[in-house]
Amino acid sequence: MAFKKEVVEIIEPKDVFVGNPDAPVTLMEFGEYESEACARANEVVKQLLETYEGKIRFNFRHFPLTRVHQRALKAAEAAVATAQDGKFWEMHNILFANRRNLGTTSLKLHSKEAGVNNKHFLDDLVNAMYGWQVQGDLRNGLDRGVKDVPTFFINDVMFTGKPTFSELSKAIDEALKQAKKKKPAAKQRA
Repeated sequence: MAFKKEVVEIIEPKDVFVGNPDAPVTLMEFGEYESEACARANEVVKQLLETYEGKIRFNFRHFPLTRVHQRALKAAEAAVATAQDGKFWEMHNILFANRRNLGTTSLKLHSKEAGVNNKHFLDDLVNAMYGWQVQGDLRNGLDRGVKDVPTFFINDVMFTGKPTFSELSKAIDEALKQAKKKKPAAKQRA
């Protein structure tokens, strides 16, 4: 008797967004959870999502700098694990709030705080169940020229300024102008 192998569909980080799914501007960040600079950038992103509500969507991609932050990789895997239960953004913010406390046992407690009730969470984490997804983000970041965190992209164009509210707002405003210019042309062809 042959056993049918169960196929588990894994939600990839590249498919996890917050904000308007049809927004004209996509803000993407390559970052990690132990970085102070990424924690500051996370606060800026929250402000941007509020200010540009309906006009932007945000995607966080994992780029753990494991030579500097040994716990960043497991924290990223934990975030991907919570995405499977639809709790990525809750976990994302909890991880930044607790960036000095990212041991494996702490990650399990953080997942419960985020609302995840998966009995296999700790086993999945220990067995690196979502390691390939984090490695995929890392490779994608390297392919795009990411060298440090946080690195932002606005509509797939690398942002080269400082990740402050003011500078990112200017870049988003410019991207919104570009999106408006492109929209009428698309309607004429239809």
